[in-house]
Amino acid sequence: MNATADLIAEARGRIERLSPSTLAAELETEDVLLVDLRDAEEWRQHGGISGSIHAPRGMLEFYADPTSAYHAPEFDPGRRTILYCATGGRSALAARLLQALGYDRVAHLEGGFKAWRDSGLPVLTET
Repeated sequence: MNATADLIAEARGRIERLSPSTLAAELETEDVLLVDLRDAEEWRQHGGISGSIHAPRGMLEFYADPTSAYHAPEFDPGRRTILYCATGGRSALAARLLQALGYDRVAHLEGGFKAWRDSGLPVLTET
């Protein structure tokens, strides 16, 4: 039994999962808060998706909670919020967490940044 894999599988069964192409289309038509949960080093090594904000997984609860001293104003429980990480595990768990905090328009990028990049979609890198 792999407890982490079981938690991720359970989360994936309860959240909205977006393909890279669906996310790309939604980013063109919706006001979306796109959140990159990866560590800063992962972004430096691999790039990211244009328009995303960085919220390290360890700080997400604090950024998302309006009562927290660390609340980030971009986070609003009524706003469409889409999460991504490297391959989709962290973002699936984080989407469940945001649901528990009252976010009802949350989704995650299935397959994470790797799926986005492998689909040939644009990658933002530091210049």
